[in-house]
Amino acid sequence: MATDPTTPCPVARALDLIGDRWSLLIVRDAFDGVRRFSDFQRGLGMSRSMLSQRLQALLEAGVLRQQPQGEGASYQDYVLTERGQTLFPLVVALRQWGEHWLFAPGEPRSVLQVRADGRPVAAMQPRDQRGRVVAAAATQVVKPGPAGSSAPG
Repeated sequence: MATDPTTPCPVARALDLIGDRWSLLIVRDAFDGVRRFSDFQRGLGMSRSMLSQRLQALLEAGVLRQQPQGEGASYQDYVLTERGQTLFPLVVALRQWGEHWLFAPGEPRSVLQVRADGRPVAAMQPRDQRGRVVAAAATQVVKPGPAGSSAPG
């Protein structure tokens, strides 16, 4: 699960690491408090070998780490690292997009709420450095040019 170091696109590099369905669902479940191999397997309904492969790849990518389930325990829990924790906005953005576009009005679905007040998490939107919402048309990607210079495109 290595990224292509010749790819200057951060989206492509991120997808190389965590872009498959199972890896993202494992990360989602880890945010929901799942820590044990058997709980991941039961919740996701995936084979032991597939789950083992994905967990190992997420460990190698530094998204998850293992820790003993308890003092003297021989089993390990899988917990998000700091790198893994920073995937939260990505999971929320995918959730919100799915809620908006993939459910019929009134169709039952889970809701992501803030624990402190029970209110739904506000819609995520890209913002500029001053906090103003930015539309895609108002942005540009600046790609590296020859000899370290930058060129729009």
